[in-house]
Amino acid sequence: MADPRLARSADPRTSTPTQPPPPPPPAEVSPVQAPINGTDGARDEAPRDSRERLDDGGFKLKFCTVCANNQNRSMEAHLRLSLASYPVISFGTGSQVRLPGPSITQPNVYPFNGPSYAQMHSELSGKDPRLYRSNGLLTMLERNRGVKLTPERWQDWPVGQPRLDRYKGDRGSKGTEGGVVDVVITCEERCWDAVVDNLLERGSPLNRPVHVINVDIIDNHQEGLIGGTAILDLADSLNAAAKEEREMGGEAGWADGTGDGRMGFDQRVPEVLAEWQERWPQLAALWTLAWF
Repeated sequence: MADPRLARSADPRTSTPTQPPPPPPPAEVSPVQAPINGTDGARDEAPRDSRERLDDGGFKLKFCTVCANNQNRSMEAHLRLSLASYPVISFGTGSQVRLPGPSITQPNVYPFNGPSYAQMHSELSGKDPRLYRSNGLLTMLERNRGVKLTPERWQDWPVGQPRLDRYKGDRGSKGTEGGVVDVVITCEERCWDAVVDNLLERGSPLNRPVHVINVDIIDNHQEGLIGGTAILDLADSLNAAAKEEREMGGEAGWADGTGDGRMGFDQRVPEVLAEWQERWPQLAALWTLAWF
């Protein structure tokens, strides 16, 4: 979907250089953040920098992270953004939450907006603690239960409705009480498709612009950790551009996309994404401007 306000168009797909840089250097693991294991059953030892960034009190874009199950990639990104003091919420786009089971034909299946991460952890601990510790599910759920209450489904999100009491304990909830965000970051192309299609089906009742960006991340914990670092880097770049445009063009009209500051930011997003892609060429990106 092209932005009808923009005088120029931008290619949402960016080219990938042939020589990728090495992944970001590992950081020390906080005592409360143990390395996460891969949901594919392989052990992925990759540390996370879990130090919390002090809130500088300045303007912050509101983010939403999305993957299939709201378990691995979107939750790692949710955690990283919340540690950096960004308002953030997260969702999955699947029909149900599916986690690996004792075999490929026996997954653990849960409804969205149902059992909490803590309840899933308790159930799997009772079923086979050795299996689910070795394949990383228990460690992942331990992380998740410290981030938010339960997996949520994108398609069930009532955009624009207040997110109050039930969500007050979620990390990054401060600033998202109004039920809208500025940027949605998906972690897989099919999730990006689902989000964009769903926004079209909703019919833009709020007439509020939202940038929908996909960062393609393989669904295991090692790649999820790297992807979380990359998404935080992208968020920092987008937020810096937004602050500059608000200082130059003013804050008026930010919510409905009519102010000079907001229009300037919307025009700069493809350029910011292209610069980010040069730093992270191994993570293919997509972008569109959509509407709530």
